Amino acid sequence: MTAIPRIAHRAPLLRLLALARPMRGRLLVAALAGAATTAAGIALLGVSGFLIARAAEHPNVTALTIAVVAVRALGVGRGVLRYAERLISHDVAFRVMGDVRVRIYRALARIAPAGLRDLRSGDLLTRLVADVDTTQDLFVRGVLPPAAAALAGGAAVGACAFLLAPAAGALAAGLLAAGAVVPLCSVVIARRAAQRAAAARGRLTTLVVDAFSGAPDLIAFGAAERALASVAAADRELTRQTRRNAFALALGSGLCTAVTGLTVWAVLLLGVAAVEDGDLGRVPLAVLALTALAAFEAVAPLPAAAARLAETGSSARRITGVLDAPDPVREPSRPLPPPDRPVTVRLRGVRARYGPDEPWALDGVDLDLEPGRRVALVGPSGAGKSTVAALLLRFLDAQAGTITLNGRDLTAYAADDVRAVIGGCPQDPHVFDSTLRENLRLARPGADEADLRAAADAARLLPWIESLPQGWDTPVGAHGARVSGGERQRLALARALLADPALLILDEPTAHLDPPTRVALTTDLLRATRGRTTLLITHDLAGLDAVDEIVVLDRGRVVQRGTHAALLRQDGLYRRLWAEQHNPWEDRPGEEQSASRSS
Repeated sequence: MTAIPRIAHRAPLLRLLALARPMRGRLLVAALAGAATTAAGIALLGVSGFLIARAAEHPNVTALTIAVVAVRALGVGRGVLRYAERLISHDVAFRVMGDVRVRIYRALARIAPAGLRDLRSGDLLTRLVADVDTTQDLFVRGVLPPAAAALAGGAAVGACAFLLAPAAGALAAGLLAAGAVVPLCSVVIARRAAQRAAAARGRLTTLVVDAFSGAPDLIAFGAAERALASVAAADRELTRQTRRNAFALALGSGLCTAVTGLTVWAVLLLGVAAVEDGDLGRVPLAVLALTALAAFEAVAPLPAAAARLAETGSSARRITGVLDAPDPVREPSRPLPPPDRPVTVRLRGVRARYGPDEPWALDGVDLDLEPGRRVALVGPSGAGKSTVAALLLRFLDAQAGTITLNGRDLTAYAADDVRAVIGGCPQDPHVFDSTLRENLRLARPGADEADLRAAADAARLLPWIESLPQGWDTPVGAHGARVSGGERQRLALARALLADPALLILDEPTAHLDPPTRVALTTDLLRATRGRTTLLITHDLAGLDAVDEIVVLDRGRVVQRGTHAALLRQDGLYRRLWAEQHNPWEDRPGEEQSASRSS
């Protein structure tokens, strides 16, 4: 990861090239193999021209022996050299692609989850897969073909100069036009289309992922046709930009063919004139013409490669956009030793937001989390409850105020050391497409069977697991599709208990559950966390009489704090939230009367 900051100022393509610096020896060998392959092809056609023209003079067969052997050797050697060039160049490309993907994963681990708010999952998937795959063109088509063309083309011009200098000059001019001017035109035409195609590909992937993941809801609410129409529109846009890019490829190929024909005609006319003047023989004329024709094999791939490099540049910019994403938390240069257990966490005047132009998610929050105490953080949606969890887990840094862990600044500890003692269950826990055992063991890979059973029993999950035909080896399906919402939440709770953090954070553990399941899960998690330092973030007020303190947030500020009984005696937000959950028609007589009339 240290290499990225040092080269962050470079252009995206140059940054990708820098990743191949440890393999520059392999790239050199691949370039030489590519040049030798092209040179073998040029020499093969030149020697073939000599063989045909010389054979037309009916010489002794021994005079053709060397040419015959050379044709065979060049034909075989060309195939071997091409295989070596492709093998080495793709090896370098795949190694760099693997390195890039590892860097992206590390960047995502560094900025997640707060740093991913502007990146949708489908677009991120496109950057990780399609955009990284496109970068192989930088090495296979962008670096090696020009190097091979320069070496092989120079050798062809030198050979023609030995036969006829004016013809060599015409060939050099043609090769320069086909190898430099035409690719430049292709880049100018393809650049904008490539940028738009990369963005269109990301949008299409995003829409497809959203459509697949939300298919049941889209069908239930009659929005499937609109979603499919959006996918079709994105597909049409990608097709349109792809056609523009294909036009650049076709134009480059056509111009290269035209330059090839004009150059060969020029060489041929100069050669015929030299034969008439007696400066060149008929056999050398055949060699000259066919060598000039074969020389364009070296520059023929360059226009298409240039157009593809425009797309590669767009993909490289999207990749570096992830690699250069600002870090939402600051890692200390010299972190403190890992904190000891038990832990005490205090927030004083904390202000935090997710962007410089966004409103404050927290505005002057004070909170005490002491060993063995259970604190509930409640409030309406958007009050800032989950932001508190993000701060404590070092997913986000506060812009003002202080957060201390055992009396020391929280940001003075390494983020991983903080998460070793502060952990829990997120609002939307991810369940992997694996077995119950592996999903639970994620929290502690070295846990034995007894540890797994104890955690599952604390979350009231063990009887259900033992009742299954496959027991612990039961697959849960993608995103836990084969288990119910309550079982999925209990599995996440068991995973949090197995990790055994010193401070357990439960962020909306009963979200998306039906009322009976919410009540049962809340009762069980309060029983399981008895004696544990716990921060319960919830909008469901059932069972909160069992916690030591309730802190009420509203618009990022603490508006009330106290026990359940004390807050119910006060005329405040907590009492109103309690009344809404237990008597939805309270304080809304108009709606109650309307409902009565409807009855």
